[in-house]
Amino acid sequence: MKRSLLFLFVLALFKTVAGTVYYLSPSGLDTNNGTSLDSPLRMPDKAVAKAVAGDTILVRGGTYSISSTLYLKQSGTSEKKIHFLAWPGESPLFDFSGTATGKRGISLTGSHWVIRGLFITKAGDNGMIISGGAYNLIENCRFSENKDTGLQLGAGAHDNQIINCDSWYNADPTDYADADGFAPKMDVGINNYFYGCRAWQNCDDGWDGYLRNGNNASTILENCWTWGNGYLKDGSDPGPKANGNGFKMGGSDDKTLRHHVVLKNCLAFDNKSKGFDQNNNKGSMTIYNGTAFRNKGNDFSIPSALPAGEKAVVKNSLAAQGNKINLGSFVIQEANSWNGGFTVTWNDFVSLDTTGVSGPRKADGSLPDLSFLKLSSGSDLIDAGVDVGLPFYGLKPDLGCFEWDATTHARIPLANHQNVYDIKLLKAERSYADFSFNPGQADLIYASLVTIQGAQVWQSQIRTSGAARVHARIDRRSIPSGIYVLTLATSSRREALKLFLP
Repeated sequence: MKRSLLFLFVLALFKTVAGTVYYLSPSGLDTNNGTSLDSPLRMPDKAVAKAVAGDTILVRGGTYSISSTLYLKQSGTSEKKIHFLAWPGESPLFDFSGTATGKRGISLTGSHWVIRGLFITKAGDNGMIISGGAYNLIENCRFSENKDTGLQLGAGAHDNQIINCDSWYNADPTDYADADGFAPKMDVGINNYFYGCRAWQNCDDGWDGYLRNGNNASTILENCWTWGNGYLKDGSDPGPKANGNGFKMGGSDDKTLRHHVVLKNCLAFDNKSKGFDQNNNKGSMTIYNGTAFRNKGNDFSIPSALPAGEKAVVKNSLAAQGNKINLGSFVIQEANSWNGGFTVTWNDFVSLDTTGVSGPRKADGSLPDLSFLKLSSGSDLIDAGVDVGLPFYGLKPDLGCFEWDATTHARIPLANHQNVYDIKLLKAERSYADFSFNPGQADLIYASLVTIQGAQVWQSQIRTSGAARVHARIDRRSIPSGIYVLTLATSSRREALKLFLP
């Protein structure tokens, strides 16, 4: 049988893994053993039933019609994860339209899974629920037209990472009260992290952190977009129970439960109700560099006082149209567009055109580069923020979720900032990570690696010795897998690279 170079490359790649590789294909047979490209299995549950720690399930593109919940109960380990992966360049569609109303698509109760590239649609309840599972990575997955939330986390689920995923058109007839894009809610656990995700036109909220039977949950969202929530696929309003908030940070029936939420560089626009919403949450809430635009309700809403020991912080944030702000006097505010003496107009932005916000992602799965709400060169919102620990260009951070950068604009020509370090991750192994950079004229570079929560895990002083390009190594034997920010700095320059260490 003739095979493409990509086909042969993937075969060679997965022969290097420690465990067994199981293959799924719409043209497969469940009587096959599934361990050969020439004898793939047909249905996902058959492969899942075989997989143990260290194994990989590799899924060819096409439609898999599934009529019952797919349960992922077994667990991998930190060293031997279970991988459930789309074939490179292909998009497997898991169609759960055959499931009864109230039946979920995928139920993940295990830990240490890596699920990548699946499209999950039309489940009778959640498209996927992570129920009690931990240390799972859900990446480049899509959730659409499910009869409840696209992806929900509960039952103490903790330390899960949701990276570059999309969730849209989820709706739960007949009351349309619960279907969100993403929902770390009810009895969810701690340290769940969303990065680069989009949620749009879900009948309830984009993100919902409402708690019931759980308390002191914690969730971090970074570089996430949400818009058009509170409406159905056809654009109609299903009624008052469809809340339509962008980021609902918490809340509870008795208005006492605490969901500790951090949002960094997040965007909420054109939602039926609020952009960033407290919703009676009593946990700590931090919003750094948020942008809100044309939400029908308040753009930023944290009006309800917090109990002792909790705090709300909003810094470097931007209301791109008007000042629909409802923040109590207890909220710590600094360098926001509404309290810094700014008058925000359309001239502050390259474009207010939303075309492309739901369009294709880049080849690496990251969000598309658009002109929408990027700051224009003459805006006084550039370099108007305060340092909150996030990477920035120039002398100070900009306001809003889009920092002026070289991917969409020419870099601002500031003194001592003409050169770029051009940081590149060369190789990351379990015990080390190598990177290189252009030191420019600097003789000494201060390097640090921090978690997305801001905790420093490595630092070094690097002598450049006049080299045109410098290679350096991070000792990561005590640094777990995850997303980090590598920062290089001198007394006059500071640049950073966000990177994933496997």
